[in-house]
Amino acid sequence: MRVIDSHAHLVQYIAGTGAGGELRSIGGGMARYASGQIVRMIPEEFHTDGVSAEQFLQVMDQNGVEKAVLLQGNFYGFQNHYTWEAVERYPDRFIGAASYDPWSRDRDKIRQHLFEELGFYIVKFEMSEGSGLMSCRPDFRIDSQKMEEAYLYASERGHVIVVDIGKCGSASWQVDALRKEVLRYPKTKWVACHLLAPSDRDEQALTGALKKLCLPNLWFDLSSLVHNCRQAPDPYARALHYVELARDLVGADKLLFGTDFPSALKEDPYPCYVQYLDQSVKLTREEKDQIFFGNAEQVYVR
Repeated sequence: MRVIDSHAHLVQYIAGTGAGGELRSIGGGMARYASGQIVRMIPEEFHTDGVSAEQFLQVMDQNGVEKAVLLQGNFYGFQNHYTWEAVERYPDRFIGAASYDPWSRDRDKIRQHLFEELGFYIVKFEMSEGSGLMSCRPDFRIDSQKMEEAYLYASERGHVIVVDIGKCGSASWQVDALRKEVLRYPKTKWVACHLLAPSDRDEQALTGALKKLCLPNLWFDLSSLVHNCRQAPDPYARALHYVELARDLVGADKLLFGTDFPSALKEDPYPCYVQYLDQSVKLTREEKDQIFFGNAEQVYVR
């Protein structure tokens, strides 16, 4: 079985921002927000406050993962150059996405450097109210003028747009606005992270959202599904139920395997995230091959 991990991160430094202010390392893989909240950022197994390309490659090799898509987010802090360096060293193993803040005063210079000079062709926008663009902009809208300009820039250049709209039911979970923007740029490939981040109690909301977002140019990665279903008696069974529901509503050809490495390893070993999908008795072998490899190759590989 061929595998592409469509949602992973490298971490040079913990330099995040969120609703709690700046997030900085305090050692041992732990970090503290300016609000005083302390969170584990890096799994204990890495014995460090970062995760390198070489450390991730070791995990990938142990689990038969051919390639990984390296995304960006405010949670760890943007790692654009660190990601670019990894792609330069291992172009056959990593595909990199860049990220930036559309409200940056030097936005145009930033984009010129990331997309024209460094050559990124994937852009990731983390929008969540906890640690995304909405965390410091309470009135953030997915369809605001600033964001529409960012989508236009990406669309005109043939970039893939990846969005994390936050947890199901949160203020950033603006499904109708996302639908409007995806329809506005029908030739652009869009990916929504975490299958829209449902908890174990959100089946009805997820069903309605997937029906609205069943669009020819929108895909969904499956990262952190198990994490978001942790309150269920069997989070893996609940996550798999959501995958099968999404298969029925949008099609297996719209789903991308992903883990959210390294944060996912705080709870379970990497093989667990491969095995629970591969052991499904309701997904056919062809559907599994699409989810694990074929769809990501279509969306991300150039």
